[in-house]
Amino acid sequence: MSCLKKHWLSLMRQLAIINLLFHINLKHTVRNIISLFLILLTITPALSQTRPDRSRDLPEPTTRILFVFDASQSMYARWQSDMRINIARRLLNNLLDSLENVDNVELALRVFGHQKQFPPQDCDDTALEIPFAPNNVPRIKNKLRTIVPRGTTPIAKSLEKAANDFPHCDNCRNIIILITDGIEECGGDPCAASRELQEKGIVLRPFVIGIGRDFRADFECVGEYYDASSEEQFVIALNAVITQILNQTTAQVNLLDIYGNPTESNVNMSFYDYYSGALRYNFIHTMNHRGNPDTLVIDHLTTYKMVVHTIPPVQTDSFKLTLGKHNIIAVDAPQGYLMLKVAGRPLYRGLQAIIRKNNSMETLNVQDFDNVEKYLVGTYDIEVLCLPRMHINNVEVAQNSTTTVEIPQPGIAVIQKPASGYGSLYVEEGHKLRLIYNLQEGNTQESIILQPGSYRVVFRPKHARRSINTVERSFIIESGRTETVRVFM
Repeated sequence: MSCLKKHWLSLMRQLAIINLLFHINLKHTVRNIISLFLILLTITPALSQTRPDRSRDLPEPTTRILFVFDASQSMYARWQSDMRINIARRLLNNLLDSLENVDNVELALRVFGHQKQFPPQDCDDTALEIPFAPNNVPRIKNKLRTIVPRGTTPIAKSLEKAANDFPHCDNCRNIIILITDGIEECGGDPCAASRELQEKGIVLRPFVIGIGRDFRADFECVGEYYDASSEEQFVIALNAVITQILNQTTAQVNLLDIYGNPTESNVNMSFYDYYSGALRYNFIHTMNHRGNPDTLVIDHLTTYKMVVHTIPPVQTDSFKLTLGKHNIIAVDAPQGYLMLKVAGRPLYRGLQAIIRKNNSMETLNVQDFDNVEKYLVGTYDIEVLCLPRMHINNVEVAQNSTTTVEIPQPGIAVIQKPASGYGSLYVEEGHKLRLIYNLQEGNTQESIILQPGSYRVVFRPKHARRSINTVERSFIIESGRTETVRVFM
């Protein structure tokens, strides 16, 4: 009986009990209500089990935005309609109002240059004033209102300290928005500090808004820079940054064949953070109902490196997605098929071959015989793990075609020994012997599957203490035939 049917019958039984309870004398009303409540508690889990299980659906990541706010003494300078600090407060407050009711967003505030008067210079003047928490916009706005610019501009130190501002989270996007009217004044290296944050996977590439004049040359290495030389540009910059952070971006990956057409598919693609090396996404490439590569929704704030897991894999250089457009990522991945076969009736069990690029010793794949695998178009060398090993070189794999490699049907050598002892099996190559197998010391008979060819077995019984007691026998293996080889004296 199906699970759904069982739950339905259970529900009908519970409803019958409820109906019976309602026909009992009214003097038992309280008891009826309690019974009804208990029955409903038992029905609810049964009903919930008939619904689709969405517990495995991945939740949307929480976007955590840390504002790193400049409150150094220079923020008292006049700027258009007011002092820089007042304009920055007002416009940032407006932005905070727009973010207050956005789902899956948490905010925090770090301030520098506000605790110690300059001079003297205090390059440790940076503090996390409001840590990450839900619904903390009022606290951030209140802190902004009370900040008094006093000190210097330790930007690198603030970025270094920001590494500890993000509590551990398995499903978060960590963003830094640096708002400043000046450059580093404490000898630190903001570029190195930002790079370390990204390489450790703590944050995505930061955003920098420069107030008052263009600091692009100083901050392009820190993050994505926005110039705010005027109040109007400051508003535009803030809105542009938040749009970048909150909006989604689409992309498709075109796996190109040798003709430049996006016909390749059904292979996994791994997207890695270019700076930290962290794995961000896995997508098995597919075509949609129109025959086009499927659309992916990817976080555009990350700089990516992508590996397409063909054999051998194909790797892209670093790339970023562009917000507001459908990004197309083209990768050359032309592929064909390789089939490995053994002629005649099967004697091997689990025969495999090592696949390498032509003239290379790097193992690309270990392929089973009687199996088809897909490879990039090109030339390969094959080492068949039979006895003796076979090397088949310069095998061409072509676009959308199957290259079949067939080896001869093997034969069987039955090696019979008079007693346990020491021995080995060789393939005869002209006047030379090449070792291919050591006999089992304790066995008096062994069956060995061998490719057709000329062989020699060399053996000495364990109890024979003189080398002159060595016995050798030459024999020939033919396809599909069994050869008994007796190594008695």
